[in-house]
Amino acid sequence: MYELELHKIRAAELVRRAADERLVREARRARKAAARGSVRRERERTVSAGTDRERFAHAA
Repeated sequence: MYELELHKIRAAELVRRAADERLVREARRARKAAARGSVRRERERTVSAGTDRERFAHAA
């Protein structure tokens, strides 16, 4: 009976550990996806310096 209880405790611990590791992997993936998305948005917003000069008329 003692061995069965130890087995149940060990199995429960392994299930908890697997769930924790899965959560960490999901968090890493989400962080990487968010970083890639912000890079893409940043590229869309960026304006080159050459076009800014021609936007305004020259002073007399």
